[in-house]
Amino acid sequence: MTSSPLRLGKIGYLNVLPIYHPLEQSLVRHDLEIVSGVPAELNEQMRRGELHLSANSSIEYARRPQRYLLVPDLAIGCHGPVQSVLLLTQNPVASLEGQNVLVSAQTHTSAALLRMLLDRRYKVHAGFESGDATALLASGQRPPAILAIGDEALNLRRHPDYPYIYDLGQEWLEWTGLPFIFGVWIVRRAAWETHQRPLEQAMRQLIAAKEWGQEHLSDMCGLAAQGSSLDTLEMCSYFNGLSYNLGEREQQGLQRFFAMLQQCGIIPKAPPLEFASLS
Repeated sequence: MTSSPLRLGKIGYLNVLPIYHPLEQSLVRHDLEIVSGVPAELNEQMRRGELHLSANSSIEYARRPQRYLLVPDLAIGCHGPVQSVLLLTQNPVASLEGQNVLVSAQTHTSAALLRMLLDRRYKVHAGFESGDATALLASGQRPPAILAIGDEALNLRRHPDYPYIYDLGQEWLEWTGLPFIFGVWIVRRAAWETHQRPLEQAMRQLIAAKEWGQEHLSDMCGLAAQGSSLDTLEMCSYFNGLSYNLGEREQQGLQRFFAMLQQCGIIPKAPPLEFASLS
């Protein structure tokens, strides 16, 4: 990759609007090339070395910590209901014993969290199959349960055939008492070795964009509501439920998640949280 411009990955969901809008509208000055994709695509692009830094699934860092450093104090998480990571079921969760849950192929962290909750909290053994929930429902099919994430979850949460809704952010809080971190921003270690100064500048620009977005959150609500099934008040409720920080409490939640991933055999070892430093 060339040293300029740095390539920054952007999750193509509304939840990152408060961070990327100020960058894309030049409200925070930068010279980054922003590349948009769903989490699974960005994970793959980071693995292939096509991005210098990116918003990524938390589980991507957990699986390959030797490749990445965390961006300080920047994440996508919640301290309760997240509203955009939902298990939608036709019947109570206990009915999923021996059933299959339709899971978006776009998600890795949320699928791992759901597996933990079903196996360890609810003692329910269910299978998982990938698919496009919106297209499947439009065709008239009705799987017993759907794990919906991102904008799709916001749109499907009132579906009349799925009256039972389990918000995975709230489920995690009730189970552990901790925030849950769905996504983090990470820097490729190889890029850090050769582009440290411009990456430090890029991280400062991301933090500045986060601060701008938090200061103008009401404007972000109105902007996000355009073309959405949610009105401005509902969108404000959504954004107010999100946390973009990675402070001490959020780090505790992330470390608990990694420890559980290890206990469940999803990763071989829970990694430490290693951050790219801002000198």
